[in-house]
Amino acid sequence: MPPRRPQSRKLPSAEALSQLVNQLKTDNKPTNANYREQSLKIHGWICAKCGREFERENLQLLTVHHKDGNHHNNPKDGSNWENLCVYCHDDEHSRLILAEYLNGTKP
Repeated sequence: MPPRRPQSRKLPSAEALSQLVNQLKTDNKPTNANYREQSLKIHGWICAKCGREFERENLQLLTVHHKDGNHHNNPKDGSNWENLCVYCHDDEHSRLILAEYLNGTKP
């Protein structure tokens, strides 16, 4: 019996591959509105650092901070999020940058 020849498969076009990659990226990447909305429901409309309370009129000043710094780590229970006002959020990131500089971990 002669050896079997592998069947040739038709490879998808570059356009089809591009569409597939874009679809996978969209499916696996939560939107800012999605996790922000979830965090606001879970943690409320209050800054976790300074305690400032927000109303609908100024809610855009309340942001979601990722505790571990990974914006792709978005567990549905909200354990990696804390709601911070823009001022506290800026302060949080400034402290991290300063600590890295003082420790010599970043130039």
